Amino acid sequence: MQSSKSNDELSDREYRRLLAFRVGLRQFLRWSEQEAAAVGLTTTQHQLLLAIRGHSDPLGPKVGELADYLCTRHHSAVQLIDRTEQLGLIQRSRNDAHDRRVVRLTLTEAGEAKLDQLSTTHLEELHRLAPLIDQLVEPEPRLA
Repeated sequence: MQSSKSNDELSDREYRRLLAFRVGLRQFLRWSEQEAAAVGLTTTQHQLLLAIRGHSDPLGPKVGELADYLCTRHHSAVQLIDRTEQLGLIQRSRNDAHDRRVVRLTLTEAGEAKLDQLSTTHLEELHRLAPLIDQLVEPEPRLA
């Protein structure tokens, strides 16, 4: 993505805002990792549950779609799915009337419960961080 400003045009304030955002984002991700661990999940398992629940098709996402959500390769997604299914948090189904090879994933009741617990606390934390995000996107004040 090409920037409309050159490096010479960025102000000290913009650099400070970017730093504050990056630090806040890293702190959020570290906090999120700890929250997932507290309920017995890895960060990627949490992301997998969220990707399944947040998918728009009520039949559930396909493995390839999950790999895209997780920014990983298909075989890596399959390994994660296998481990998470063994925990009883997700289930596979072949309910595509046109192609029985298509595997879709849905949450089990246990997976839904863990995700609900994590999502509530994550939304609360995002509300707390909202001013930091708003500050980043607010326009630089212009001198008159």
